[in-house]
Amino acid sequence: MDDAPVHRRFVDAPEGFRWTETDVHPYKTDDAGHAAVCRQVLFEEGLPVQGRYFEIGPDGHSSFEKHRHVHAVFILRGRGQAVVGERVLTLAPFDVVRVPPDTWHQFIAAPDQPLGFLCVVERERDRPVYPSPEERIALRRIPALAAVARFTSPESSV
Repeated sequence: MDDAPVHRRFVDAPEGFRWTETDVHPYKTDDAGHAAVCRQVLFEEGLPVQGRYFEIGPDGHSSFEKHRHVHAVFILRGRGQAVVGERVLTLAPFDVVRVPPDTWHQFIAAPDQPLGFLCVVERERDRPVYPSPEERIALRRIPALAAVARFTSPESSV
């Protein structure tokens, strides 16, 4: 293991928040029901966690999914909403959101601005689980979620 210090300097670039010495990657390489999302891995060297920065373009959204691991999310820029379980949270800069394990979740940017956040998760973690067609039908019956969540997924557009 390399014990050299890591320093990534913040850059507020026209295309979004960026850090030096860090590549910008697509959010996911599959079609997992997301729109206008990119990610950067900011730290993981020598740690049991990984710190990532996600930026969702205006009116974009992350996948609607759940995992066995916990997410610690720190909003840095923009406004939007988060679906966490059966709740819809309104997001603003410097808000902190904990997504418990095995909890459906999704982050949605406001229509007129990007939503950027740091997300800290276990470095070794499970893959996302997407709702089945039956689960999507049940989730749509929850009024708060039906009004906000984007239930697109790789399996179907139910």
